[in-house]
Amino acid sequence: MTAHRYFEDFSPGETIPLGTKTVTKDEIIAFAAEFDPQPFHLDEEAGKASLLGGLAASGWHTASMFMRMLVDGLLAQSAGQGAPGIDTLTWRRPVYPGDTLRAEAKVLSCRPLRSRPGLGLVTFAFSVFNQNGDTVMVLENPILFTCREAAAEAGA
Repeated sequence: MTAHRYFEDFSPGETIPLGTKTVTKDEIIAFAAEFDPQPFHLDEEAGKASLLGGLAASGWHTASMFMRMLVDGLLAQSAGQGAPGIDTLTWRRPVYPGDTLRAEAKVLSCRPLRSRPGLGLVTFAFSVFNQNGDTVMVLENPILFTCREAAAEAGA
């Protein structure tokens, strides 16, 4: 696939919509059964009895759904080269069956890497909202992107 966005195509302050995802009860339970088998992620009654107030997605499930939206909404059409890590990640509200999540990326900063010519680092603030506009998760992290000139030289 040809990249549509290179390092130079990002500007601080820009907001990029990343799409939506509706969450189902079955996928909440399936994810929890495999990766986070706490009772409030597996059983409706246990969820009701918890601080979450009902069956709720694992925070890691929310992060995974966000990652899918990030790939589909941005990374798959870019010259992204991965990330050196996540600086912050905070879960703000539970995600319940039937919620429709919407994610967006805000560009905080862009800088070329002196240590790796041809690559630039774009730092993003990501937000995930439910259908009511409530913030359910926020994270901040830098992502590496190939510079347009370096891609052209490599024949990409």
